[in-house]
Amino acid sequence: GTSQCDSVASGSVKLKIKDMIDKEDLKDPLSDQKIVEILKKEGIEIARRTVAKYRDVLGILPSSRRKKFF
Repeated sequence: GTSQCDSVASGSVKLKIKDMIDKEDLKDPLSDQKIVEILKKEGIEIARRTVAKYRDVLGILPSSRRKKFF
């Protein structure tokens, strides 16, 4: 059914988000909005609150709390 298709899609989007955050510059972490914009360029339409939800599920802090001051 469609729900299975959805979960596969959301799983791969979650992985993309995790991957992006793994590779981000810690001096300039990716905001949820920035992630939305990057995904949009790849043809993935996603709401910022959905990105925030996935980030929570992945146990990733908001960008403001990930920022490292060197």
